[in-house]
Order: sequence, then structure tokens, then C-alpha cells
Amino acid sequence: MTRTAALALALCAAAAIARGDEPPTVAPTVAPTVDAAAGARAFATVARVLQSPRCQNCHPAGDRPLQGDRGRPHRMNISRTSVAAGLTCGACHQSANADRLGVVGGPPGAPHWGLPPAATPMIFQGRSPAALCAQLKDPAQTGGRDLPALLHHVASDPLVLWGWSPGGRRTPPPVPHAAFVEAFTTWVASGGACP
Repeated sequence: MTRTAALALALCAAAAIARGDEPPTVAPTVAPTVDAAAGARAFATVARVLQSPRCQNCHPAGDRPLQGDRGRPHRMNISRTSVAAGLTCGACHQSANADRLGVVGGPPGAPHWGLPPAATPMIFQGRSPAALCAQLKDPAQTGGRDLPALLHHVASDPLVLWGWSPGGRRTPPPVPHAAFVEAFTTWVASGGACP
């Protein structure tokens, strides 16, 4: 299969995922369909998004979520400890942004708002692109997700999609969602080539 055909196939798979279809499954023995250099270049785009405030705020280095474009500690002193004690994120963060619900300046919202689990915190804050890439390729750190499952997650999860419609004065990620999914698809097709 030519590189162009392989990339076209990967883009078709990304389009199917964006429509909500099941993610394609790739056997671990299947050879990458995109060369490592192209995959590493694509990951640079992926890393720019994951290291933006919209992603880092819920993927912090510590146990407290961050907020705003400057990544300040959460004003309500929320942490994984308070969530474990029963104060769910959904108590304030509803299924849509508060401004859509008529509450100007209220909390942002999307379905299943929350931090990744403590066992697999998926830290994006303060990670180099190489460390971030290695983390994403390790199912022990991704809650068991392999690369195709991660692609499905970033292409269609409502909480991820919220990042591109954050409401209020929040800045969306620096790359349009379609371009991010395309870069993620290229990275996956390379076998997860790291910079």
C-alpha cells in the first residue's frame, strides 16, 4: 500500500470516528502505514493541543484541576480527595456551559465533566512532547486505551469536543478540531512515532 493510500485510509477512519462509528481496530502486529518522521511531525501538532489550557486544566500535574487560560488552581478548592469524598464535579459542572443555560459567567459544562482517575491521571501539564508521546503509548497510563481507542476518544468524546466550544472568554485549543484529529490519525498510522 502506498503512503498516500494509507493516509487516505487513515483519514477515512478518522471521519468514521468523528461520525460516532466504532473505532477501527488495529492488530498489534500490523506495520505502521505512515513513516516515523511524518508521525513525529504530526505529534508536534497533537502536543500543542494537549498542552493548551483547555486540556492541561483537567490533566494537571497535581490532584487539583486548574481553571482559566492561565491554569490557576480551581477556586472551589476541588481535588481528587474531595471528589472521592462525594463532591462530584457534576454538582457544579452541568452537561452544557452555564451561559447556554442562561447563567452568564457560570461554570463551564459538558457530559461526564471530571478529572481522569487517580490511577491513570494522564498528566499533560509540564510534560515534554517526547514524555507526553511515551505516556500516550503506554496502556498502563491511559486506562487501557490503545492508540485507536485514544483516537476515538479525542475525535468523539463530548468532554474533549467541549474544548473547541468552551464558552465564556475561554480560549479554544490552538488547532481546529478537524486538523487535530487529522494529526492524531497520522500519528496513530505511524505506530505512535515520538519526537
